[in-house]
Amino acid sequence: MTKIDIIQDVYEKLGFSKKDSARIVESVFDIIKDSLTSGEKIKISGFGNFIVKEKKSRRGRNPQTGQEIAISARRVLTFKSSQVLRKALND
Repeated sequence: MTKIDIIQDVYEKLGFSKKDSARIVESVFDIIKDSLTSGEKIKISGFGNFIVKEKKSRRGRNPQTGQEIAISARRVLTFKSSQVLRKALND
């Protein structure tokens, strides 16, 4: 499913114009992106949690050459689904 598919579903289910539907979907994604960028945790009831975690720098190994390399510190986004979503997926 793409962003355009989500916009189309909002348009069909809620009856907004396509332009308004696109604006709504874009606004929701912008709010989520801004919150995650500032380090906030996002919890959507019945869906799951989005959390930004800090990874420390570490040593890694190039699997092709076996040469050690330095992996820099970074932030990663994790998602943990809610029990409601897990149950819906497995039923």
